[in-house]
Order: sequence, then structure tokens, then C-alpha cells
Amino acid sequence: QEQLVESGGGLVQPGGSLRLSCSMSGFALPPYTIAWFRQAPGKDREGVATMRIIDGNIVYADSVKGRFTMVNGVAENEVFLQMDSLKPEDTAVYYCATGGLFNLHQPWSFNVWGQGTQVTVSS
Repeated sequence: QEQLVESGGGLVQPGGSLRLSCSMSGFALPPYTIAWFRQAPGKDREGVATMRIIDGNIVYADSVKGRFTMVNGVAENEVFLQMDSLKPEDTAVYYCATGGLFNLHQPWSFNVWGQGTQVTVSS
């Protein structure tokens, strides 16, 4: 059974860094895409970064461009999201997901989701 497990969330001060991990298991073949989404209380789920695995192309949301980096570790069944210069508005539950379209605007197209990890940016 295909499964994703996120880890690495926590409480960090504004300007700080966190590195999230998404561990993949049960995949007979690499998925088409793997992505990070986030959802803050009372808000819709938002795409953060997505990678097309076959060529490693990555698309970032404008809100995180230049601050977040998605690291390709698919060969080792793990993908990372390095988050630097964190802001309070980055506070959310972060999810990884696989198999969807190569964009950030159609989370419904992703068919495997992790359970999420909480990131809180606060002083």
C-alpha cells in the first residue's frame, strides 16, 4: 500500500528554518509528481511546491519562492522541504502528496496524502 509520512514540523521563531521530510513507502514505481501543500486554520489547502519526478522540475508558490527549497530524494524514498526565513503566515499543517497534475492549483488530482505535520512560526 502506498504511504507517505511527514515529519520535521515544530515551533520556530520568525526568520528561522525548518526541514520537513516526506517518507515514501509501498510505491512499485515512482509517482508522476510529489508535492507539498499546506492548510492554515480557516483557509483552503494551498500548494507550496511540486516536483515532476521524471525530470526533476519544481514549481513553487509565489509566497514561498526564494525561501523554500524542495529537495529530491526520491531515489532514497524521501523528499524534503527546506524552509528558511520563515514568517508567521507560514504557520499551517504541511502535507506531502503524490500522483497529481504538475501544478499547485488542483490538489484534488493527488491520490496519496500523508497525515500532515504542524509548522508554527511565532515569537
